[in-house]
Amino acid sequence: MIKAIVTGHSRGLGAAIAAGLLARGIAVLGLARAQHPDLAGTRPELFDQVALDLSDTQAVTQWLGSGALDAWLADAGTVLLVNNAGVVQPIGPLPLQDVATIGTAVALNVAAPLMLAAATAARRRQGADCRILHVSSGAGRHVFPGWSVYCATKAALDHHARAVVLDNTPGVRICSLAPGVIDTDMQAEIRATGLERFPVRERFDAMKREGALASAEDCAARIVDHLLSDAFGTVPVADLRELK
Repeated sequence: MIKAIVTGHSRGLGAAIAAGLLARGIAVLGLARAQHPDLAGTRPELFDQVALDLSDTQAVTQWLGSGALDAWLADAGTVLLVNNAGVVQPIGPLPLQDVATIGTAVALNVAAPLMLAAATAARRRQGADCRILHVSSGAGRHVFPGWSVYCATKAALDHHARAVVLDNTPGVRICSLAPGVIDTDMQAEIRATGLERFPVRERFDAMKREGALASAEDCAARIVDHLLSDAFGTVPVADLRELK
C-alpha cells in the first residue's frame, strides 16, 4: 500500500498534489495550519489531515512523538513525503527584514522538512520504500535581491538532498525539485511587494500579464508522475521544467 504525507495541503500546489495523489488511489495525510474543506469529501476513506503549525518546531517535535506518524506508516509498503509548505517572507534587504519572520521562515522552510524526512525514513516499517520530495525553487540555485532568506532556505533543501543521497540508505530516495513559477497565492504576495523590497518584481508582474505562470494543477500532475516514476531520486536536485 502506498501512503503519502503532504505538507501545506490546504491550498495552492499542496492542495493540488494531495488531490492528484487521491485521484490515483493513494492515501494522503495532510499537515498544515488550516484544514482543507473539500479534500475529505473526495476520497474520505483515503484522506486524513492534521492541523499543525509547521513553523513551530516544538509543536512538530511533539506531534512526531505522539505516535500519530507511526500509526499512519504502519501498513505502508511505500511512503511518499512531499515537503511542500513554505513561505517567501521576509522580502527585502537585510536592514528591513523582521527577525521574528526570519525565524518563522527558517523553521517552516528548512527545519520542518528535515525533521519530517528523518522521522519518516526512521519510522517506516521494515522493508518499506521511502520517497522524499522537497518542493524547492529556482531561488535555491539563483539569487534575487530581496530574497536572501528565501534563497537560503531553498538552497538548504537542495543541499540536504545532495547529502542524503551520499548516505546510501537502503530504500530511501530523495529529490529537491523546483516546480517553476506557479499561479498561486505566493505569486500574488510577490506582486504586491513594493519595489524597494523586491526590485525585480516587474519580471513576475510580466509573467502574470503574459499568461506565463503555470497552473497548480498542471504542475501537481507532473510532480506526482515524477514522484511515482522509476526515475525519481536518480538525481538529487532537479527542475520540473527540464524533466522528460
